[in-house]
Amino acid sequence: MDTRINILKTETLSDNWYSLNKVTFEYQKRNGALETQSREVYDRGNGATILLYHKEKGTIILTEQFRLPTFLNGNSTGMLIESCAGLLDEDNPEDCAKKEAEEETGFRISKVEKIFESYMSPGAVTEILHFFIAEYQEGMKVSEGGGLDEEHEDIEVLEMKFGEAYEMIFTGKIKDAKTIMLLQYAKIHDLCTKSK
Repeated sequence: MDTRINILKTETLSDNWYSLNKVTFEYQKRNGALETQSREVYDRGNGATILLYHKEKGTIILTEQFRLPTFLNGNSTGMLIESCAGLLDEDNPEDCAKKEAEEETGFRISKVEKIFESYMSPGAVTEILHFFIAEYQEGMKVSEGGGLDEEHEDIEVLEMKFGEAYEMIFTGKIKDAKTIMLLQYAKIHDLCTKSK
């Protein structure tokens, strides 16, 4: 831990679903001065997300579901197109990515590749998100997907051409950060282009 930071007090503001804490700490600035600051920090655990792609067909699998926070902040329908994702809970990131792919899309993936990890909202949320990619084939489809009833999920599975999905970043139809990051990675690395 950085010796320039001294946690003075942590107060739990909410522990209803995940934890919202108010943390008071001393921070030594670059000029050597000590400053006391307070921040609210939301801890919902870490997560994993995965982009399924089919190189031969040039397609990807995304999902669409209702996201209340987006509805409260200008998304008139609250529906969001995303790569499938979930919290790790007790799983390691790789197992979580496979589990979420099957629950949400119906594809049972045996081999995934981790490409990077990222703090998604470091000013207020502790979460690290682990990013994965995996190729899918038709024979891997084991269910309709759609999420779990006990988690109140109502997810539509979308198979689309990569180019169509990539263009949706610029038309504003895809506004989810993790999905944009995965689509940019797929574009840079030509994941959906047949090898010659």
